[in-house]
Amino acid sequence: MTIVTKTVSSRPYGSWASPITADLIVAETVGFGGVWVDGGDIYWSELRPAEGGRNAIVRRMVGGDVQELLPAPFSARTRVNEYGGGAIAVADGVVYFAHDSDQRVYRLEPGSMPVPITPPDARRYADLFVDRKRGRVLAVCEDHRADGEPVQSIVTIDTRGNGAPQTLASGHDFYAAPRLSRDGRQLAYLVWNHPNMPWDGTELYLAGCENDGAVRDVRLVAGGSDESICQPAFSPDGTLYFVSDRSGWWNFYRYRDGGVEGLLPLSVEFGGPHWVFGLARYDFTSPHSIVCAFNDRGSWRLGTLDVQTRQWRMLPTDYTDISYVQSDGQLTVFIGAGPTKLPEIVRLDADADRLDVIRRSGVVSIDPSYLSIPRAIEYETSGGERAHAFFYAPRNRDSVAPANERPPLLVFIHGGPTSATTSALNLKIQYWTSRGFAVLDVNYRGSTGFGRAYRRRLDGEWGIVDVDDCAYGARYLVAQAEADGARLAIRGGSAGGFSTLCALAFHKEFKAGAVYYGVSDLETLAHDTHKFESRYLDRLIGPYPAEKVRYIERSPLHHADQISCPVIFFQGLEDRVVPPSQTDRLVQALRQRGVQVAYVGFPGEQHGFRIAHNVKRTLETELYFYGRVFGFETDTDKTVPDPFV
Repeated sequence: MTIVTKTVSSRPYGSWASPITADLIVAETVGFGGVWVDGGDIYWSELRPAEGGRNAIVRRMVGGDVQELLPAPFSARTRVNEYGGGAIAVADGVVYFAHDSDQRVYRLEPGSMPVPITPPDARRYADLFVDRKRGRVLAVCEDHRADGEPVQSIVTIDTRGNGAPQTLASGHDFYAAPRLSRDGRQLAYLVWNHPNMPWDGTELYLAGCENDGAVRDVRLVAGGSDESICQPAFSPDGTLYFVSDRSGWWNFYRYRDGGVEGLLPLSVEFGGPHWVFGLARYDFTSPHSIVCAFNDRGSWRLGTLDVQTRQWRMLPTDYTDISYVQSDGQLTVFIGAGPTKLPEIVRLDADADRLDVIRRSGVVSIDPSYLSIPRAIEYETSGGERAHAFFYAPRNRDSVAPANERPPLLVFIHGGPTSATTSALNLKIQYWTSRGFAVLDVNYRGSTGFGRAYRRRLDGEWGIVDVDDCAYGARYLVAQAEADGARLAIRGGSAGGFSTLCALAFHKEFKAGAVYYGVSDLETLAHDTHKFESRYLDRLIGPYPAEKVRYIERSPLHHADQISCPVIFFQGLEDRVVPPSQTDRLVQALRQRGVQVAYVGFPGEQHGFRIAHNVKRTLETELYFYGRVFGFETDTDKTVPDPFV
């Protein structure tokens, strides 16, 4: 027998050859946009970069057969609040969905072409919910037919497209989660108004429904300007449950007998920020049993709660990012991912603690010896407070670095800024670590999953405490000999792009930065963005124009003279959340000063890149950029057009 050993080569950090290529990332994986159960069948949506970012709909039947339901070029995506979500609902084998190109709602029966059931006008629909009893679909409607700010309401849509949509509720700035009890006699929904975002303050309303669908006895049952409520849902016996942060953590509550009752007071979060519609972190397996996901300081877990006995049980699982928990009482499914697992659709048998994978987001099989396993770290930051992050050390079984060399560090900043990162396998992070980069993925103060007080630390401090947490984290790793202090880079998209630019302007730790559709001018953002975020800065910065001076002081565009290190910008040219004009102005200002700048714009892309070719190009170009800045060879040196030209 001949034993073949693999030669381990010594190469500088950053230049390691890796099997985790950009082609593999975009060609072999899809994104899951939700999962639903209906009559024993499981439905889900797939975001497919290889099909130009199309959102397909797939069904797995009781017998195990898998069917493609939505013919190309149809794509199930809504643009309500620009971020969308809740574009699909399923009932009795019929799918209802919002189509991306015209934003109309369609009815889709298996084997048939989709049929529109809303008029061809400037209205958008999200958070679809089927009222089986009355043959209609409830939805959040965003009306763009008039000039000025679009108007939101809750409407009903006839499932056969007979007549125009009818309004059920209106008068507030924003609506979400229209939900009916199973007998159709109760309606619950959420509202909030400027300047609140849904994670700041929402209100939960409950109403009765007549046989003809008319709403009566509308009453406020919970919430206010300083209480965030999410995911209202009726149990099979008609009791209204919801998640509220009134205790300081997003915990379970229910409304019955005219009062609100807390169920499980824990210092964990059973909800998350309402960036998109249709999020589902829990569901009912019986009138008295809930299966749910919860976030414990950055890691999602799974558990069950008996609402009668208050007995709480954690379920054993390797998943650390869990979403879209759905159950019809017989069948329970969710989307899960973990440090070595890409997102999967999973069927749960809670009684037997059994998990069966129904669908994987990628067929990719990567040797674990190329994967960096994240380590949760906590470190001191400004003001003597603590910050949280996940640290990824370089890892590649085929390569080692020369003795005494420390790796370059990439500091990742998530978007939002009211969002969070998890430890689930992210091939875009492994792309870097398998090439010899260390990565710090920061859950800075302001992130969710750590309680309301941590989330609210960003109030009035955006561009300060989040940036401090990134800079202090980089210093911490340099002091621990985990990173090379002369090769620190920072990168982020959207709000994370703003924090990246602030770090480059107001801190000197970082020697390079990558900005994806990032905010550079807060004044422009305050009056040139979409409705959902048009007052977001009131809390993060201060009311505009009363705090105009603060907006100028905090905007990287007005401090371009303080940015001296190389920067690369990536921008979707159809972005309405952060318009290209923001990036254009800053790039021009930096080039006038002679700063080394690269700018790559993408026609057809909006806020976040969805097309496979473009995603591939951003990864390879960013790698080329770091090789140029830090002086090492990369596997893109001969294949990527020079972005500095």
